[in-house]
Amino acid sequence: MNWKTILVHLDDSRRCATRMQFAMEFARRFDAHVIGLYLVCQDLGHPLFDPGLSLQRGAYGEQRRTSLDNAREAFEQAARLAGVNGEWRAPTGSVLDAATLHGRHADVVVLGQDDPDDPGAFIARRFVEDVVMGLGRPVLLVPRSGDIKTLGESVVIAWDDSREATRAVADALPILRRARFVEIMTVERHRDEKSPVGIEISAYLDRQGVSASFSSTPRIRGENTGLTLMDRANSVHADMLVAGAYAHSRGLERVLGGVTRTLLETSTLPFLLSH
Repeated sequence: MNWKTILVHLDDSRRCATRMQFAMEFARRFDAHVIGLYLVCQDLGHPLFDPGLSLQRGAYGEQRRTSLDNAREAFEQAARLAGVNGEWRAPTGSVLDAATLHGRHADVVVLGQDDPDDPGAFIARRFVEDVVMGLGRPVLLVPRSGDIKTLGESVVIAWDDSREATRAVADALPILRRARFVEIMTVERHRDEKSPVGIEISAYLDRQGVSASFSSTPRIRGENTGLTLMDRANSVHADMLVAGAYAHSRGLERVLGGVTRTLLETSTLPFLLSH
């Protein structure tokens, strides 16, 4: 099975064009339909527009309309250049409700990593987290910086034998089948901890047409598991990471951090998350 419907979130952020090209590239590979979902912050108190403009509703609305028109033109042009079937949507109302509703009718949703240095990247508090948790579809997260030269050619799977990791592997099969290199990696949290056996997941992938190696990496002293995963992925020159989201309760993750939060906040690689 391939991805046939790819939804990409569009906004007024500096990274939007990169995210859009990311979606177009996968659409070309899978002959997929691309939905451009334009959603921006609805909080009038958040400084998304030119501070030199009047705060009057008319000036604010005019800039919003201009931004929407520019985003639509850029999306439609990108779809034409990529030779894919593109569909523009700009729903009103709650951004989280819209992202969840429209995303549930796609095979994968492409979002951007939060960028505290770009006001245009702010949509809502915990937007990415809430979409991942409520969507029921895999999310491909594009990092807020860096060049994306290859996509899904060298993939690292973060494996801990959990429900979330199992779901992520199944969701990532369209990418894994086309990858040149796939590594299943576990991180040992304690020296006396036995790593989850990788034979079964390796055999499963082999039956799916995916040849994968398996490794177990000790956690670097002073680092959390998420950083160890990224160090390993970078050491093998991976261009994508596949991971399950929120193996613990989301409330606990927000208080204590965790692998998912580390990846969401600091990953420099595109990665696929499933919950």
